[in-house]
Amino acid sequence: MAALALLSAAAALGPGLASPRYRPDWASLDARPLPAWFDRAKVGVFVHWGVFSVPAWGSEWFWWHWQGQHDAAYERFVRRRFPPGTTYAEFAPRFTAHDFQPREWARLFQRAGARYVVLTTKHHEGFTNWGSPVSWNWNSVDTGPHRDLVGELGEALRESNLRYGLYHSLMEWFNPLYLADKQNDFKTQSFVLKKTMPELYDLVLKYKPDLIWSDGDWEAPDSYWNSTSFLAWLYNDSPVKDTVVVNDRWGRGCSCRHGGFYNCADKYRPGTLPEHKWEMCSSLDRLSWGYRSNMSLPEVMDEMSMIEELVQTVSLGGNYLLNVGPTKEGVIVPIFQERLLALGRWLDTNGEAIYESQPWRVQMENTTDTVWYTSKGPVVFAIFLLWPRDSVLHLSSPIPSPGTQVTLLGFAGTLEWQKQPGKGMLITLPYMLPSPVPPQSGWVVKLEGVK
Repeated sequence: MAALALLSAAAALGPGLASPRYRPDWASLDARPLPAWFDRAKVGVFVHWGVFSVPAWGSEWFWWHWQGQHDAAYERFVRRRFPPGTTYAEFAPRFTAHDFQPREWARLFQRAGARYVVLTTKHHEGFTNWGSPVSWNWNSVDTGPHRDLVGELGEALRESNLRYGLYHSLMEWFNPLYLADKQNDFKTQSFVLKKTMPELYDLVLKYKPDLIWSDGDWEAPDSYWNSTSFLAWLYNDSPVKDTVVVNDRWGRGCSCRHGGFYNCADKYRPGTLPEHKWEMCSSLDRLSWGYRSNMSLPEVMDEMSMIEELVQTVSLGGNYLLNVGPTKEGVIVPIFQERLLALGRWLDTNGEAIYESQPWRVQMENTTDTVWYTSKGPVVFAIFLLWPRDSVLHLSSPIPSPGTQVTLLGFAGTLEWQKQPGKGMLITLPYMLPSPVPPQSGWVVKLEGVK
């Protein structure tokens, strides 16, 4: 964690210092301090939206399962729902975004407690949610919505003071240029030079993102993708060189090893405190990142699971990026809104233990996995996921002193505590009215004057 603290300190000094020039190699690029805003933000919302939102079935990998793998269930689905001979391209005009109200989205994400939002500008299907000059007739301006979705959302988020991240898939399943390069064992780079890189530069210059969330890298090495030269330009000369943050998906073998923060894998849980800044991406629909019209209630993450993931992630030094998939019309369905607003209400009360926090010397109570810790300077926060039966919270890790003060976030006044025989503390929690349903998931005691 010392390395993280140094990075944060260096990043906090900001662009006032003459920035070093980064070379297009990992040794140089990996040494760049992570801009401090990212670690402070802690909570983000991920949005998967594209032509895959039209069939809205299975997952956002619909096209691949249907025509890459010829999965019988997908073939049956298309036969039953669409005219014979339907192609994936014919779904694009039905991606209307008729009900897309970017300001409403921004307001929802803000109320959810998010500090940044990441939108799919282009998933593996290759359809771009902005008028890409190298994606003729396969973009949201030429067909479907006839709108610049990336630009409209960016404007609304910035009005709401939210940071903006752009997800971008390096590869495209069925692009003939990509398939030709793949056929040549990636010794040729037609696709990279004519499609991937022009689009990445265009996104940065046009929308000046705070974050680039790269994906679709796994089939080819970073030397094929020209990742290091792009990142050197991004860090040295781009309009966002001092503030932009990137992830770790820049070529086969890069994940968890190179780049800015690490994603490692989808829904990654490290188990112990990593040395490097990381992010956990998770999805409210447990089975898909894109919208599914046949999603059922048990398949949606409940409030308790959401709070648990957030708390465990932040205690271990990570950021939490929670995904929603809007409909083809641009509606975030009410169940997703309800979950996001529940997260926001929890953060309204307990955000002091989350935003701008640091991992403490102990991340989890060794006797149970239902108590997690964060810290801010000398203040320690103990986040307990289950309310103790006798309303007495046992904490074995903090070492109290005579001046120790204990409060419960969202509750006025201080709490009584006593030294636990052996080590630690016993904290008497306020009396909660008996209720068949717990009023919420997760509470926070703030400890001042403990070691």
